[in-house]
Amino acid sequence: MTPTSSAEATARVALFAGSFRPFTKGHADIVARGLELFDRIIIGIGINSAKPRTADDIDAIKALYRGNPRVSVDTYTCLTVDFARSCGAKFLLRGVRSTKDFEYERDLADINRQLSGLETVILFSRPEYAAISSSVVRELQAYGHDVSQLLP
Repeated sequence: MTPTSSAEATARVALFAGSFRPFTKGHADIVARGLELFDRIIIGIGINSAKPRTADDIDAIKALYRGNPRVSVDTYTCLTVDFARSCGAKFLLRGVRSTKDFEYERDLADINRQLSGLETVILFSRPEYAAISSSVVRELQAYGHDVSQLLP
């Protein structure tokens, strides 16, 4: 184990976690805006039996940030807060598209702060996506609906 420098110990590191597809609407915008607030962003791709990811998807996400030393991409199979702790993140970064999604994430953030001590920063994605609720999109997709017409 290598010693941690004081700069590394005080760095503001955020975990942007989820089961991302390579080009999720607003994803790159949240990362770019997150870099205005944090020294480093770790994109954590959750992998489980319900949401498996292909190596091509993961490679595509890594390729988006290959030239940026402040962004790293990793996969995890444990609880998100455990992964955050293991990679030194003190914050969780979440992106939302609508006020409905914001309310949902805010409630989760309050619970998460109480249980784990990690703060959550919630950012709205680009304004053109504001009418699209990602929670509604997920519900429709779960029932097999084509949601492509909802996306600009």
